[in-house]
Amino acid sequence: MAGSAGRTGDVIHLNVGGKRFSTSRQTLTWASDTFFSSLLSGRISSLKDETGAIFIDRDPTVFAPILNFLRTKELDTRGVNSSLLLHEAEFYGITPLVRRLQLCEELERSSCGSVLFNGYLPPPVFPAKRRNRHSVSGLQVGSRGGGSERAPVRRSNTMPPNLGGAGILGRLLEERNYGNVGGTPSDPGMVRIICGHHNWIAVAFAQFIVCYRMKETSGWQLIFTSPCLDWVIERVALNAKTVGGSLGDHDKMLAVSSCTEIILWAISGDGTGSEIGVFTLGVPAEALFFVGNQLIATSHTGKIGVWNAVTKHWQIQDVVPINSYDTAGSFLLLGCNNGSIYYVDVQKFPLRMKDNDLLVTELYRDPSEDAITALSVYLTPKTSDSGNWIEIAYGTSSGIVRVIVQHPETVGSGPQLFQTFTVHRSPVTKIMLSERHLISVCADNNHVRTWTVTRFRGMISTQPGSTPLASFKILALEDIDGHAGCSAGNDIGPFGERDDQQTFIQRVVPDSNIVYVRLSSTGKRICEVRSVDGTPITSFTVHECEGSSRIGSRARRYLFTGHASGCLQMWDLTTAMEVVNKGESGAEQGGLTQAELLEQLEQCDLALTRTPEISPATSFNHSANSRASLARYILYQKENYKKKSWHGYTLDKPPLALQFLTVKSRLSVQLESAEVKREGRCIPVLGCMLFHILFYFLFIDLLTT
Repeated sequence: MAGSAGRTGDVIHLNVGGKRFSTSRQTLTWASDTFFSSLLSGRISSLKDETGAIFIDRDPTVFAPILNFLRTKELDTRGVNSSLLLHEAEFYGITPLVRRLQLCEELERSSCGSVLFNGYLPPPVFPAKRRNRHSVSGLQVGSRGGGSERAPVRRSNTMPPNLGGAGILGRLLEERNYGNVGGTPSDPGMVRIICGHHNWIAVAFAQFIVCYRMKETSGWQLIFTSPCLDWVIERVALNAKTVGGSLGDHDKMLAVSSCTEIILWAISGDGTGSEIGVFTLGVPAEALFFVGNQLIATSHTGKIGVWNAVTKHWQIQDVVPINSYDTAGSFLLLGCNNGSIYYVDVQKFPLRMKDNDLLVTELYRDPSEDAITALSVYLTPKTSDSGNWIEIAYGTSSGIVRVIVQHPETVGSGPQLFQTFTVHRSPVTKIMLSERHLISVCADNNHVRTWTVTRFRGMISTQPGSTPLASFKILALEDIDGHAGCSAGNDIGPFGERDDQQTFIQRVVPDSNIVYVRLSSTGKRICEVRSVDGTPITSFTVHECEGSSRIGSRARRYLFTGHASGCLQMWDLTTAMEVVNKGESGAEQGGLTQAELLEQLEQCDLALTRTPEISPATSFNHSANSRASLARYILYQKENYKKKSWHGYTLDKPPLALQFLTVKSRLSVQLESAEVKREGRCIPVLGCMLFHILFYFLFIDLLTT
């Protein structure tokens, strides 16, 4: 018998992690179907140390209270963490102990959530397949020659191409799902994107989208369900308050996009939806949003698509490559790759008379002509004697943050440079200028810098000027295989109105069922939100819903979390922020503690690499509730990353020849998407690689001779 060598009579000698324990056979086997009963009966093999004791490679500190429970049937944790003790008890299969520990953990947890939990919407019914319709013809259709091949594009409205490195943690690969276009996507019932406007929210799944409307008396009600589409939804735009126009005052507009295709619906108040049209941008649409009644789609390649609600006309305009955008009133502002900021008055829909193109006007050019990678516009309250004082904050590819202002009296002379901050060493990916704060986020693991903004009569002031406030990080790992949600649905923020406190939402690991809500100004933690049913959170957003018409009612802010099971959960952030502002939360922590971070990282497999892969790695077999996430920690060295020399060539990314050594099977994908630049001319990567391989063999031959 396997246990005979490890006992003298009924005494069993154990070596647990190098520490000796002696106990009886009866103590180890009184609980049935455990690790010990299988070990001593010979059903599982055993190892023995030099003294003949059975060796078990587990933590002896945690084993001590477990053995004490087997001896006395009483639980004394002896200072051991209860979750760690539960984990070990599950390993040993001691059911009575597992049940006790689970009950202890459930004392503070409820399937009805915490005081912040506000509602639960179950997964909707999967709709019927959409009838096959062709894109609208004429001027509403752009070139579709390259539509079948998807170019690698960014997935943040302020993240330019080829700038997502410089030490960025996790975001190795933008979620694409290209291989599923026209086929069945992975996790079709997973919530991918949540979008809100007024008292409406749109919830996008892989191939269909639903809309909910909130009424004061009846709560959230399902209003509209789209047909099942042929492709995976990547972007969503919702307009729940159309004013005038040919659609009527009570119609809502909903748009979704995937790659170059865009579908637009009109939804009436009773939930009846009609398809307005299917449009194509000709290139992948990386941003989809409404400015008033006009639907806007943009691509970093420099294309803008505009659908005019009055004329029902779809127009595509070529401009300079776009890296970022923002809206202010009826104005659309574009931050471009050439260092310029352009604007379009979408409400007037201006067209040039000579060629009927959109009137795109240059507003400002960066002094260093760096790419404008993040953009934020703040309009001061309009006074009776003058117009708006326009303030624009922007970030560049070199990490510089600038603030420019436009006086009402100097409209003709253009904005003037107001302030410059050089505190980031990586490209700025997000920026927000609000009434009280200036917030910037760079590509170095979502590093955040904030400043207080001094105002006089609503206008930004130089005395005492903007002063540094906080520096912190919003650590967020991303799943490289795209199974943990769509990156468009996992934007960290900041969320909130510009005249109010704004928040970041932090989901540390892809399959986590916990998100952290933090103040965008200081990084202080407002609350921790945990899924009530334990399912992974795959998307989230913060939205402010209008209050009732009663006197004294006000809008309330909610956090919406979408889950792998297809459900939607709602959380009351207004209450959470009131508790924090009153100082009743009793906690002043900011980001995750070291213990919390280590607990989160237990859910994923971190791979350390200095060479990014262009294609997703082979994923694990996933399920909706439990799956091993594969996240990557990319340590970019700046000499290998951006605009550095390697063998005389200027690179926008690490040498592809080095990537070839590690991902040979994905060579074809890399050759399609990457180029090496030398002296302004594009040299095919294949020729470059063959040259270096030939040089390598010649060098070896020279050494051997």
